[in-house]
Amino acid sequence: MRGHSTSQLANKSGPQSKAWQLPISNTLTLRCAIKSATCGSIFDPARLRRELTAIETKLADPAMWSNSIAGKPLMRDRKRLESLIADDEELVRRTGDIEAYFELAREGEDVLADLERDIKTLATFTEELEARTMLSGEADPLNAIVTVHPGAGGTESQDWAEMLLRMYLRWAEQQGFKTEMNDYQDGEEAGIKSATFTITGEYAFGQLAGESGVHRLVRISPFDSAKRRHTSFASVYVSPEIDETINVDLKVEDLRIDTYRSGGKGGQHVNTTDSAVRMTHLPTGIVVQCQNERSQHKNREKAMKMLRSRLYEYELEKKRAVSRKVEDSKLEINFGSQIRSYVLQPYRIAKDHRTKVEVGDVDKVLDGYLEPFLRGYLLAKRRGTATSGEDDMDIPA
Repeated sequence: MRGHSTSQLANKSGPQSKAWQLPISNTLTLRCAIKSATCGSIFDPARLRRELTAIETKLADPAMWSNSIAGKPLMRDRKRLESLIADDEELVRRTGDIEAYFELAREGEDVLADLERDIKTLATFTEELEARTMLSGEADPLNAIVTVHPGAGGTESQDWAEMLLRMYLRWAEQQGFKTEMNDYQDGEEAGIKSATFTITGEYAFGQLAGESGVHRLVRISPFDSAKRRHTSFASVYVSPEIDETINVDLKVEDLRIDTYRSGGKGGQHVNTTDSAVRMTHLPTGIVVQCQNERSQHKNREKAMKMLRSRLYEYELEKKRAVSRKVEDSKLEINFGSQIRSYVLQPYRIAKDHRTKVEVGDVDKVLDGYLEPFLRGYLLAKRRGTATSGEDDMDIPA
């Protein structure tokens, strides 16, 4: 992996609420919330438990374990249903606790601090829950394969690409997800020429799918002796890691497989044999490569998995009637095409141009705090209000 590990890269480099009166009428509201949580449109615990029972019955059949491919989607569905049922029970518990505080307040107890604390944590929990309920696509529960490329601009853009790589690795670390570098190419002076890595975790792809596109950075360049402000661009592409449960038509005769010597620093064996693998899908022109493993066989296996994932996303794009190929679907990595801007100079802000979500603490964002953007994109997508990225920030020269 060229001397880098995902953990090394990942570690490189609320206001107070106002005092308010306790409206006793909120008890009725909270009872309605509990009823909505248990019987409403988002959750239907009785139906979820029936589905879970049916899946467990199928999994209890000894014949099922003779077919591992058939069992995988059932195991995944069981885990999803168990998680939804647990979320419903947690929501009922939290709203019940808040209702109990209102009952204590009615009896004269001083519970304002505890009530404010629990309402804040409930708000955070429901926001996270709302985002998870929007991840219902076939590929949303899958792992994510993320590729980062610098745009035009040489060292500036390559350094920005590495900053983005670090941001996503830090985000994955904060979510408790595992990461594995598949391909990493150092820049000539700083940064990276490209990087591809896999994030392994529940709904990794569903959460990151909206990150595909061009990202812009505005800052005082550390590579400019005159300390002038520079604008840099890099592209991010996210695809789901396809497993055996999803059929992808991949013919051997459509592939061109090249082997070459892995580059990078160190390695007693990895840099002395032609262990790296590059696969080209001739009909679509999609290219993937893997050089992380010492064994050519393992690199070939990983490259094949990456290619199947890319082809799956390519077919989804065709079904959505989007007239662009997967690798060429990104707009030109230049002005006017970005989905998000990260401005460090003359002011500091990170803004998504599709959803208009803004975060003032841009350093926190670059350290992996992506939740406002991820949730904002999911909400906008559900409402149909997400727009294509565009340049709508007036940054003085």
